[in-house]
Amino acid sequence: MNTIKVVPLGAGQDVGRSCLLLTIGNKNIMLDCGMHMGYNDHRRYPDFSYISKNDDFSILDAIIISHFHLDHCGALPYFTEICGYDGPIYMSHPTKAIAPLLLEDMRKVCVDRKQETNFFTASDIKNCMRKVIAVDLHEVIQVDEQIEIKAYYAGHVLGASMFHIKVTDMFGASQTVVYSGDYNMTPDRHLGSAWIEPCEPDLLITESTYATTIRDSKRARERDFLKKVHDAVSKGGKVLVPVFALGRAQELLILLESYWERMSDLHNIPIYFSAGLTERANDYYKLFISWTNEKIKKTFVEHNMFDFSLVKVWKPEYANEPGPMVLFASPGMLHAGTSLTVFTKWCHDPLNMVIMPGYCVAGTVGAKVLAGEKTIDIDRFKSVVVNIQVKNLSFSAHADAKGIMALISMAKAKNVMLVHGEKLKMEQLKKRIEAELGVPTYDPANGVTVTIQTKPNFPISVPKELIDAAYLKSLHVKKSTSLNDIEPLTSFPIKGSVIITKSKAHTSQSLILVDSNVSQKAQRIDSTHSNKHYKIKKPFNPLFWFNSSSTKSHHALPTTSISSKQNSLLKQLHQLLHQSLSMNEKDIVLKDRLISVGTTTIEIQDAGFLVSCMNPNDAVVIQILSIINLVDLSKC
Repeated sequence: MNTIKVVPLGAGQDVGRSCLLLTIGNKNIMLDCGMHMGYNDHRRYPDFSYISKNDDFSILDAIIISHFHLDHCGALPYFTEICGYDGPIYMSHPTKAIAPLLLEDMRKVCVDRKQETNFFTASDIKNCMRKVIAVDLHEVIQVDEQIEIKAYYAGHVLGASMFHIKVTDMFGASQTVVYSGDYNMTPDRHLGSAWIEPCEPDLLITESTYATTIRDSKRARERDFLKKVHDAVSKGGKVLVPVFALGRAQELLILLESYWERMSDLHNIPIYFSAGLTERANDYYKLFISWTNEKIKKTFVEHNMFDFSLVKVWKPEYANEPGPMVLFASPGMLHAGTSLTVFTKWCHDPLNMVIMPGYCVAGTVGAKVLAGEKTIDIDRFKSVVVNIQVKNLSFSAHADAKGIMALISMAKAKNVMLVHGEKLKMEQLKKRIEAELGVPTYDPANGVTVTIQTKPNFPISVPKELIDAAYLKSLHVKKSTSLNDIEPLTSFPIKGSVIITKSKAHTSQSLILVDSNVSQKAQRIDSTHSNKHYKIKKPFNPLFWFNSSSTKSHHALPTTSISSKQNSLLKQLHQLLHQSLSMNEKDIVLKDRLISVGTTTIEIQDAGFLVSCMNPNDAVVIQILSIINLVDLSKC
């Protein structure tokens, strides 16, 4: 268990269709299961055939969904109900509540209006969501005996979560991965900023949508947005703001309504939002108020920010009415729905304006508008001439380059993988991360597997009281001395030995601790951290010390000159090491009272051995400690 493998089935050097296959230990976990908004054929789904050619997805242990945007969860009903995945699915409570709304809205557009086939049904969405297990922030979820997950706040949209994934093997060795999903390191008017503990993951998988962008201040962008809207409606124009139903819609509605209240000359100009989905979305913001920022939570009782007094519900016939107006309509990429319908009606008039506040995936109408195309094919049968004013103001709730660097530093990641970004921009960010942070970084394309070597952590549980008592004893201080008054050392005497036992049935690792007062009784702490007492047949008192300092100097118990018995024990251990370790003879050297095994030294003491090593979790060190147990230490 020293590698982590990740292969993007979507979002590898691309934005959209997020789906990653993570292999960690002997476990397989799917991270997100999204749909590509730029395609209407089989390419809209991730390549699930990479996992199984015969629709047997039992090798997957779990699916984790980061948030409700369709490019992260849009293919989930297809994968569960049509492809046949039947395992557990994890997401936050707001994501579980809101995702079905967006999935059903997308289904209606694709199936009921466009008559598309190879699509999931309304009942498929309901059956899929029954498989979902909702998680709370910072709640540790035990998926099975080895997999443990924990959600962290990601900002971005309501319910968006980063997930810390930990897989522990039977030895207690663990590997960790953090999957960011989409996140925002800057708080806004209704959500807080992303946060995670300095958990030092072996791998951080992060989005890189704005890999090379450093945004202007939020105040400058808001001022620019308000000025452009004001100028357009003052000249009699209509303003269309394509937004996703949750997130930027609420952010910009809060901003625009507060501005409208201050400007008396604008009171007769209506602000609309497309009804249905966004209206229900506002209800969910009220329901999950605890996921919003501190300001909204504090003022919620007196004034609910999501109860808009000047914003009215949109009706389709309003599109043909004369005069200025502002419309917020979904979806944000102009690929379907109300926003696209209204755009085709308003795009001919140069007085009108479309403001694109977020990222648009290649292939969508929104991306073509931003590219400056003057004639755009809406579908196979319809094209439009574009004379409307086009403005691109980034209110996207994705982290920019500065935010991505901040998350890597905050988490203290050992390796980084970039996904959900454009190839050339990802290459530039990769170079910057490696140059400025010194962290190995990967940016694989779809279908390309990245293999990362890790150094598994072997935790050994030792009672604090035993450590404290042995530590004080080793310093030969008065019993009344407090451990807090002493400068910590790198050497700790531990009454016990690591024992690794193997059989055909199982392999286990345990630490045997011997009570100094009652030698007939030993305490065993195994890899599951359960404490049990076992009686042993004969008294024994093994004792060794760890010294994980990078230098040879260490603090140890006082010793006398080496005795003949100790010399015999050293030779016995030296022989056992030669027989057991797969190393060259010249790398295992006995000299005086020391045995050197590569960079590790074993020194005999009055009551046992002192093991000095660079890394106490190293597999060779673990093996050395198990070999020490074969020596009769009672003769020391």
